[in-house]
Amino acid sequence: MGGGVVEPFSGPPSAARVLLVENDAELSALLVRLLSGDSYEVDVAAEGRRGLRLGLTNAYDVVVLARGLPDIDGLDLLVSLRLNGMLTPTLVLSELGDPADRVAVLDSGADDYLARPFDDGELLARLRALCRRHVDTDRCLRVPGGALDVDLRQVTVPDGPVALSARETALLATLARRPNRVFSRDELRVLAFDGAGVQIVDTYVHYLRRKLGRTVITTVRGHGYQLGPLR
Repeated sequence: MGGGVVEPFSGPPSAARVLLVENDAELSALLVRLLSGDSYEVDVAAEGRRGLRLGLTNAYDVVVLARGLPDIDGLDLLVSLRLNGMLTPTLVLSELGDPADRVAVLDSGADDYLARPFDDGELLARLRALCRRHVDTDRCLRVPGGALDVDLRQVTVPDGPVALSARETALLATLARRPNRVFSRDELRVLAFDGAGVQIVDTYVHYLRRKLGRTVITTVRGHGYQLGPLR
């Protein structure tokens, strides 16, 4: 990494979370210090399998992913994350740095690419840009039959806006951010309701179906719930 000057006028959004998937212990430690110093909350995975688990069970604002990992190739990991519904902006770090590698990375679902060695300031600037993009897209989410505005707590459907409570919004947004993923009740209890009792999940699924129709949330027997099919 280089010693570039960090832009002084803006940091990441408050409490921005980053998933760092990097097996080089020395580089990982340097990146953690750099990111923590720029006010990110950092979770580290030294293996692809752990990165896959964290990426699919936690909510992040941005992912930093190494190209070469010991157990899963970085691009295979990224494809798996995307196929399982992870939409989080992702920057891939690569030692190759040639046009063919850049094309392969972007075609695999990455949002940005940076070749090693890189400048600290450029890395942070790219992450800030990805975080801003995530904030913009994360507030408006596609749901069956309409669009969910997280800030306004409403779903716009052909007949007009439907107001939601804070907890209804939290549940629907959790499902909509991973539209292809099935969530267990326990996962939804933690992610959408801050660890409240398991019964709360079924209760708010019922409320949302009553307001938006039964197809807004699909029950997957023996597993849990997922967002209904998008048209």
